[in-house]
Amino acid sequence: MARSASGRQSSATGRQSAAGRKTADKTPLSLDRLIHERLRLGIVSALAVNDRLTFNELKRLLQTTDGNLSVHARKLEEAAYISCDKTFEDRMPRTEYRLTAAGRRAFEKYLAHMEAIIAAAKQ
Repeated sequence: MARSASGRQSSATGRQSAAGRKTADKTPLSLDRLIHERLRLGIVSALAVNDRLTFNELKRLLQTTDGNLSVHARKLEEAAYISCDKTFEDRMPRTEYRLTAAGRRAFEKYLAHMEAIIAAAKQ
């Protein structure tokens, strides 16, 4: 994003003040930016169709690094979209993730919004 002379950011698709962006971000149909990021969407999607997945299963499924998965999973955990259970098996740490009820609702809302965007684009 570029900055205008007043110091406000503007996007390539049009100029909008920070206050205008905040208002636009809070509209009922705005995308959930937390889920919209590619890797976080992958985590939530995988957990939506699996009761629980281990850290290593998610890492393998999403083809990402330990650090990348840790950072994005923590953001989802902080938002209470996923829960994390850490245990030990024969002295080996085992981290499992589950999608929470709030995470499932957010994911379903996100999917409905994306379906509406696709339907509108087809018209």
